Amino acid sequence: MEASPVLDIKSTSLYAIRVVLHSSDLQAVLAALDQRMEEAAGFFEDEPVVIDASRLTEPLDWNQLAEALKRHGLPTIGIMAPADLAESARQAGLALLSLPAAPARSPAPEPEAAAEPEPAPAAQAPAPAPSQPETPPATETVAEQPPAAPHAVPTMVIDKPLRSGQRVYARHADLIVMGVVSHGAEVIADGNIHVYGPLRGKAMAGARGDTKARIYTTRLEAELVAVAGVYRTLTTALSPDIQDKPALIRLDGEKLLVEPLPI
Repeated sequence: MEASPVLDIKSTSLYAIRVVLHSSDLQAVLAALDQRMEEAAGFFEDEPVVIDASRLTEPLDWNQLAEALKRHGLPTIGIMAPADLAESARQAGLALLSLPAAPARSPAPEPEAAAEPEPAPAAQAPAPAPSQPETPPATETVAEQPPAAPHAVPTMVIDKPLRSGQRVYARHADLIVMGVVSHGAEVIADGNIHVYGPLRGKAMAGARGDTKARIYTTRLEAELVAVAGVYRTLTTALSPDIQDKPALIRLDGEKLLVEPLPI
């Protein structure tokens, strides 16, 4: 009788926040991190993080940065770094990763239709698609799409409400949710997101950097929305023509727009 294995190693898919560094000034980085996390009001707590140092020419104290991220509930899983900085990152115990380029930095938020820069989100960096995906935890659903016809866009359809704590990620696909996305639930897609019901949790479209991706909902009550890593927390009431109404979220250059959806 063959003994049952005590260990399996399988591929998996992972959604992660990308923290994009624009300066090697550690104190300035830590101050900006504290500010962004205060603004985010805990929305990114317990999310895995990839440090994106691809724009830097000088190293900083990677261990101190990783500890600061950990204090904010953001465990670091790896780093993107140019060749000149790779050795220092490796010596700090960080895994070197290769991911698609992050979208450009966005301006400071503005009232009503502001775009907050990726974090901190914003940057969003799912891991490369595995050949044999691992079944995700019970609170997550990962889209595994069959080969698409030429020029067709795969679509994942969720035909039931999403409860708090559930996360759906449509990899290489659009996502349609037929029902409410509750507070504390997350919907993520590499393409567009359509929510035919109240959107009350987080919605992140264009997760691999597609700046043309959009979010549509028949009732906008979201905690956070993001497109291609540019995000906005909706902690204050929107204008009356948008709050609790059909809405469209899209990028215009580097600005995240929240607009009424004519239906």
